Amino acid sequence: MKYAFIRKHENEFRVSRMCGVMQVSRSGYYAWCGRPAKSDAQNKQLLSQIRRVHMQSRQAYGAKKTWLALNAQGIACGKHRVARIRKQAGIEARRKRRFRLTVENHATAPAAPNLVQQRFQTAQANSIWVGDMTFIRTRQGWLHVAVLLDLYSRRVIGWSMSERPDLALIMNALDMALEQRRPKAGLIHHTDQGPLYAARKYRERMAAHGIRPSMSAKGNAYDNAVAESFFGNLKNEVIHHCDFESRDAARVAIFDYIELFYNRSRMHQSLGYASPVEFERERGVA
Repeated sequence: MKYAFIRKHENEFRVSRMCGVMQVSRSGYYAWCGRPAKSDAQNKQLLSQIRRVHMQSRQAYGAKKTWLALNAQGIACGKHRVARIRKQAGIEARRKRRFRLTVENHATAPAAPNLVQQRFQTAQANSIWVGDMTFIRTRQGWLHVAVLLDLYSRRVIGWSMSERPDLALIMNALDMALEQRRPKAGLIHHTDQGPLYAARKYRERMAAHGIRPSMSAKGNAYDNAVAESFFGNLKNEVIHHCDFESRDAARVAIFDYIELFYNRSRMHQSLGYASPVEFERERGVA
């Protein structure tokens, strides 16, 4: 009974402390579990590896992704052990509340129909792109950011940054995506009902490439959850923890996050814990 109690709560409390309270030996407990006791030296060594992965992941990973990253690097360890050591060391993923820019404009074109309907899985690349825009605070003023992601791999395929939330901002992100991916006609382009995405010139650019516009219901963030989630991650993992002296400093940090970390390294649960680039490479996406 004592050993069963310890096993049930070993992710909440230190095994050594519970063994002391229960007046049983650690070696006896681990023998009962059928596994050898981990020495303090082994736990310290694993903690150093956990800290390394924590920093490499920009402090973005929780216990499970940390465990997967360690295993992928050939470091054998248990998921619950990693969770327990992280908790004891006070290691946590960065988290902070999300916020977004809302632009009110009552003189907008009619919204496009919602062709996605919260179906955020697709069987092939360049069939559905999702986009959004937000703003970043710097000491020099606001920096506005627009992105487009391929729903197939969650990869950021187009992005743009500007001092102003204008048509050029989202047009540049679209042009980057078109140049990189060269999609066939029929691609769905899904965003919220922001007035810039409804602009005539933007609609014309999409039409010229055979792109079908789609828009979420007004005020329903769940309809564009993948794009919302990207900006939530960007802010949780970078923006909320930086005090940018200038827009250029923010640009550098955002470029680094998108191109060097998010697309190429960051694990995604929806992709089987692969990065977007790795997911596409494994499936032969050009």
